[in-house]
Amino acid sequence: MPRPRLLQTIWRFTLIVIVSAGSVQAQNGSELVKVFLDCGACDDDHVRTQITWVDYVRDPEQADVHVFITTHHTVLRGEQYEFTFIGRGEYETIQYTFLRTIDQSATNEEERSLVNEAIRTGLMPYVTQADPEAFTVHYDRTGLREHEATLESDPWRHWTFTLYGGDFELDLESNRKIFDSRWGFFADHQSERWKIRVRPYFNYDLFVVSRAGAEDVRSSISRHGLDSYVIKSLGPHWSAAVFGTYVTRNDRNLRHHGTLLPGVEYSFLPYAEATRRAITLTYMIGVTFTDYFERTIFDVTRESLMRHEVDFSVAIRRPWGDIFGGVEVSQYLHDISVLRTELGCAVSVRLFEGFSLQVEGGYEMIRDQLSLPKGDASLEEILLQQRELATDYAFSSSIAFTYTFGSRFANVVNTRF
Repeated sequence: MPRPRLLQTIWRFTLIVIVSAGSVQAQNGSELVKVFLDCGACDDDHVRTQITWVDYVRDPEQADVHVFITTHHTVLRGEQYEFTFIGRGEYETIQYTFLRTIDQSATNEEERSLVNEAIRTGLMPYVTQADPEAFTVHYDRTGLREHEATLESDPWRHWTFTLYGGDFELDLESNRKIFDSRWGFFADHQSERWKIRVRPYFNYDLFVVSRAGAEDVRSSISRHGLDSYVIKSLGPHWSAAVFGTYVTRNDRNLRHHGTLLPGVEYSFLPYAEATRRAITLTYMIGVTFTDYFERTIFDVTRESLMRHEVDFSVAIRRPWGDIFGGVEVSQYLHDISVLRTELGCAVSVRLFEGFSLQVEGGYEMIRDQLSLPKGDASLEEILLQQRELATDYAFSSSIAFTYTFGSRFANVVNTRF
């Protein structure tokens, strides 16, 4: 198997770490560099078992180096990791960031190995300052040649295709049967100027309850559709797009429902900073078409309406925590009272050593249930969620905290059971 390509990287180097049979501490009596690994996408256990010449701690306040790692999809069919190394204490003057891109075809093991290699690279300035005689460095420029060859020989023109047919669930009991299924297809194109997606999907749920001396209770819900968009880059702060959707849902009285919404987006910060912080404002306006299974409470079986939408969102990920929030307002133009407002926020913050707080909340003001069918819902339809119910709002919230104390070290990996 050819080794995976590292793209969007000007140079690549491999560090050959030479450590004698004992640890650095055993060689000269000095302490190992203490590292806090902050990466939701990494295999922490694998990192700790492969990079053993540092001490891992459970909280950033205890660390000499805070390794902060984020990821996002790239225009070249891969996953881009952004590695930030933040020195603390006597290492506070050593802080820097670099990128590594992993090809989509890489296996999990190849991806783990490349992430470990990048972490080794980033830790070198700290460990060599602690003990400069314990390590040697080898520099390899082959990655640059691989990168240039890849850019010139991509036969797919930055298109990727994904078939999925997972999430099949079958539960069988003597008096009950449940079957859930999800399958579909992704076609994605990403380049510096364009972002395109075509995604047909199919969902089918079946629920059957057997009753002695009576007919079985049977519920089937189908949700099939198509999501698609074409997004054009207009510079570091502006984008233009067209979104098209289609859905058929028997539990929402939608025989056929389609939308076509052109729009523009303004990013208050350059898009290049979006992996760590993003503030965006989006406006879309277009048309919707709906053919209903049953006549609605507005006494129609089909209609075409104009609709517009405004979205404002903030996303910040920093070493001290994450903040996500936004507000979305959509409105039908034939009657401005037919609208929906959604607000959401999620905050995760490390308040002090060992203590983290997570708060999430969401609220919807609902005034746009145009598909509600005439007549009252039966008890069976309500219990089996076969019919949408009228509501004015929806609210959800959660709060959680974690507090960890005790040994500061997190070196030991034990995968038994």
